[in-house]
Amino acid sequence: MKQIYPCIWMDNEAEEAANFYVSVFPNSKIIRTEKYLTDTPSNKPIGSVLTVEFELDGNKFMILNGGTFFKVSEAVSFVIPCKDQKEMDYYYDKLSADPSAEICGWLKDKFGVSWQLNPQFLIDTMDSSDEDKKKRVFAALLEMKRLNVAELEAAANAS
Repeated sequence: MKQIYPCIWMDNEAEEAANFYVSVFPNSKIIRTEKYLTDTPSNKPIGSVLTVEFELDGNKFMILNGGTFFKVSEAVSFVIPCKDQKEMDYYYDKLSADPSAEICGWLKDKFGVSWQLNPQFLIDTMDSSDEDKKKRVFAALLEMKRLNVAELEAAANAS
């Protein structure tokens, strides 16, 4: 089966956004850039960028310069599993463009795309069978803007 991958609709930012994302994520690359070859309802000039396909750490994405018909929305976000606080801080620093939009590990980048940072500790905790521990950690998470792994661990170990 072929790989299913997302296409993000933007107005004119496909090339800039793809290059930005490739610079942020390890093992990433631009795969292909396609140009408009004919007139379309978007009224983009022939020869301008239509789509950019790229990989972020082996995961394929595409961005389409489709015009102003649709906007990027928080209804779709991309989850970044992070091994520790250091990796989370890296992605917060690189991606977050609006600190007021940060909540419970979510952030919004300069293109309006939403990302969720998910630390391994949280993944492991939510996979555990200890319901009380999960409740404590989740309650702590709901109080945070940027996730703090040490505070989540403290909540997990509270009695």
